[in-house]
Amino acid sequence: MTQMIATGETILVVGGGISGMTSALEAAECGKQVVLVEKSPTLGGRTALLYRYFPKLCHPACGLEINLRRLKGNRKVRVLTLAEVTKIEGRRGDYRVTLRIAPRYVNENCTACGACADAVSTEIPNPWNYGLNRMKAAYLPHAMAYPQRYVLDPSILGTPESEKARAACRYGAIDLEMNEETIRLNAAAVIWATGWKPYDAAKIQPYGYGRFANVITSVEFERLADPHGPTGGRIVRPSDGKEANNIAFIQCAGSRDENHLRHCSRICCMASLKQTQYVREAYGDAARSTIYYIDIRAIDRFEDFYRKVQADKMVTFVKSKPARIDEDRATGELTVHGVDTEGYHRYATAHDLAVLAIGMEPSVRGADIPAEVLEDSSGFLQPLPAGAVFGAGCATNALDVNRSVQSATAAALRAIQVVNRMARAES
Repeated sequence: MTQMIATGETILVVGGGISGMTSALEAAECGKQVVLVEKSPTLGGRTALLYRYFPKLCHPACGLEINLRRLKGNRKVRVLTLAEVTKIEGRRGDYRVTLRIAPRYVNENCTACGACADAVSTEIPNPWNYGLNRMKAAYLPHAMAYPQRYVLDPSILGTPESEKARAACRYGAIDLEMNEETIRLNAAAVIWATGWKPYDAAKIQPYGYGRFANVITSVEFERLADPHGPTGGRIVRPSDGKEANNIAFIQCAGSRDENHLRHCSRICCMASLKQTQYVREAYGDAARSTIYYIDIRAIDRFEDFYRKVQADKMVTFVKSKPARIDEDRATGELTVHGVDTEGYHRYATAHDLAVLAIGMEPSVRGADIPAEVLEDSSGFLQPLPAGAVFGAGCATNALDVNRSVQSATAAALRAIQVVNRMARAES
């Protein structure tokens, strides 16, 4: 067990996505000591997995690269990856936190040269592409990964593959003797920024996700369109690799539904509007996108983007929540069935691919956080007024990137207030 010394001005930030990075930076740049922990091997969260942001359609590097530079240059932030909080004890201004650090099996000598990946042949599902392809068991998570260090998957430990990786490294970076560590630290306040996860689309049985290869989720489609994704940016059908230029985008897949998620996930409408433009860019006038929707929730500055997509003659809007999806087993073609609620007529429309605009739910429900907090009916964090465990970003609600950053900044300010009050009380 390792003891980490932290002062009474330390703020612990749990989660290294855009919200956690923002909270950590805002607090550190106000002079506070910050420990930022992330359970995966790299910072960036789901924002790093986007192809583009709406409405400007710029790459996430626009925001993440700046934040990473700020982190690297700030000595008041200590970053721990592969780290998970297992216990939080104490009270406002005086928390005792236990962290579990999983081994990376690659030490700080790593130069990200890739020799270890070249040496091994074992492949594992690629979580950063939502399992749409496979990657080497010695891997750099993605091009923007921070820290820029490779990881060895535990599945090859004790096999000849791990020895091949060690032998290939000229810098002595492969450390097969690494063990799990436990770290304890003190913190005045905790910011919980563990983000969101896509709702399990297989639970929406009438849509056939998991049974029909050409039914995918919006987050999977985002990776298909990305040149760094599993298909090199080619928008194709998973079943046979054929071009998919007649696509159904189905809104509220799991959201606003008493059988699934009660809340509106907020990003889904804008995600589908954005993704129709990927199809347009890929296939030009041969592109056909159909958006099946209950209503389109594009607010504030996003309304203009919505109007732009509405004006695209290759995008059709059908006001309907489809009843089911069928598959032609011989061709893989899909048929979307439902009733158009504007014309009240039934439809059975053929598509190459169906994209479910999947709902958001918290990655860690409030009830599963090892501290005294409350959760709402959807599992989002509701802090106790007397405590100093503050939620940030999608741990508190379904939010887009812009609103997540605003939420994270607010959480940092609340944590700073706790530290300042403790400092005044001690003086």
